[in-house]
Amino acid sequence: MKHKSQMLLALFFSLIFVTTSGFTVVGHRGDPSKYPEETIQSDNSAFNSGADYVELDLHLSSDGVPVVSHDDDLFRVTHTHAIVSQNTWQTLSQLTYDNGEHVLSLAQLFHHYRNQPNTKFVLETKIDHSVDPSYQLEDEIAQTIKKYHMQDRVMIHSFSAASLFHLRALLPDAYLILIVGSLKRINFSNLPQVNAVNVSSDVIQNHSWLIHWLHLLNKQVYVWAEMDESPALWHWLINKNVDGVVTNFPATGFKYKLAKEGTSKYDIHRNGIYLGKTKTPIMMNPYVRIKQHKYIYPGQKLNVMYGVRAHNQLFYQVADQTFISAEFVNLDLKPQDIAPYQDKQIIAKPHKQVPIYRYPDNQSKTNQQLANNQLYKIENFNGSPQSLWLDTKLGWIKAQDILFYGFFDQTSWRNYRQLPRISRYHNIALTAYLLPEIPQIKKLPQLIQATSKLCN
Repeated sequence: MKHKSQMLLALFFSLIFVTTSGFTVVGHRGDPSKYPEETIQSDNSAFNSGADYVELDLHLSSDGVPVVSHDDDLFRVTHTHAIVSQNTWQTLSQLTYDNGEHVLSLAQLFHHYRNQPNTKFVLETKIDHSVDPSYQLEDEIAQTIKKYHMQDRVMIHSFSAASLFHLRALLPDAYLILIVGSLKRINFSNLPQVNAVNVSSDVIQNHSWLIHWLHLLNKQVYVWAEMDESPALWHWLINKNVDGVVTNFPATGFKYKLAKEGTSKYDIHRNGIYLGKTKTPIMMNPYVRIKQHKYIYPGQKLNVMYGVRAHNQLFYQVADQTFISAEFVNLDLKPQDIAPYQDKQIIAKPHKQVPIYRYPDNQSKTNQQLANNQLYKIENFNGSPQSLWLDTKLGWIKAQDILFYGFFDQTSWRNYRQLPRISRYHNIALTAYLLPEIPQIKKLPQLIQATSKLCN
């Protein structure tokens, strides 16, 4: 009887695990909404945001070096037309992203992370073997994985079944994933060679039986989509028994993973800064929010130990029994990133509906919008240099949706010119220094029309 009770108890807890366990979060090209895709900075941001893996793409240079890049033409990310397959690695390695980093080789990536065992990667072979019948890319990838002893820290996925079949011969124990955008690509000539299938969310939505069927065949199921942080899409995904999600927003994926696991507290252990304009009281815990007569002050540097989600809001633990709202604590911005935009006002871009958010989070959109032809003062900042959020009396606004309106004197322009490309916003309405002063309200429509031409 005792043995039977133990069996039932074990079964009960196994059911809890099945129904509440989370999924693998894969940062698609790192954390591309915050930093230039497929750079070390973007990869680090993805890992810091809770990604289990970072997905990266590989092309082969003309002299046989695997290069980390989604596009064969690097113009979109480096502003220089350079075809990876037509240039030597020496030439490609000189090109830089907006954050100042150089284009990476796979070997450089592995060398950088060699002593960080918790950093893991999904590598995509960007190859069409109907055009390129050679397998040099796969040969070089396998050789590099072995050289840096990364066999247990990489998964490889591809649209090319031939590419995966060749890698299975080179790396018999490798975890291989077939990427599919239609049911036609899932067949019994492909499936025996792979461990998992990375399926478009559209296919899953139209064929809900597919996850169960693939699991019966002992294949894991990853889902990819043009993830826009839609709450409806994420709620739908976490209620499916998927094994992993490939997303452009790893922080959001991590949030839903925690929700599925029933977890609210997680490690951060990063330095941050409180960017609030006024002091904020601390709390002993975020669940019963009794404010203490102790404060965190503007500009104060913090050691953010843990994140806690409570009441649908994020709080940071910054010391023992010391919690504050995460709304004005930043882990990615430095004072110089926001210096040129301090004390400026903003106005909606012409002919654009500008949504207002409760928090600097894409999932907190409200039904409100900025009024046209009206100025709003910037109260605060959050986000990252590439994805800056602005706080106003109405709520949070994305910097990409507005025009900065203010007096850009010589100091402002000096601060602006010193920014790396990633932090330079060009949507600026100039009312001083470059343009004569214009009465703010009467001539605002003319200013907007003139500035829109400048910004476009």
